Amino acid sequence: MVKTSFISVISQEEKQEKTGSTDFQIVSFTNKIRRLTSHLELHRKDHLSQRGLRKILGKRQRLLVYLSKKNRVRYKELISQLDIREPKTRLS
Repeated sequence: MVKTSFISVISQEEKQEKTGSTDFQIVSFTNKIRRLTSHLELHRKDHLSQRGLRKILGKRQRLLVYLSKKNRVRYKELISQLDIREPKTRLS
């Protein structure tokens, strides 16, 4: 398996202080998603990892929706820093 560097948007000091913040959780989930995606490229039939990936994707999506409602500016900055697409919004 190829070891790649993952995004470190949040500094070490902030990591120790603000591990429960929405921004930190989204960055953490994004790193896990990228790590699982690279794992699944090698192991296509690993269904448990696929399930875990779907669960993490759902958690990150819910956090992104929450952040977009609370702080739209920070949401846009985080989306651009992490280089991820905006989730499709449901009409409800």
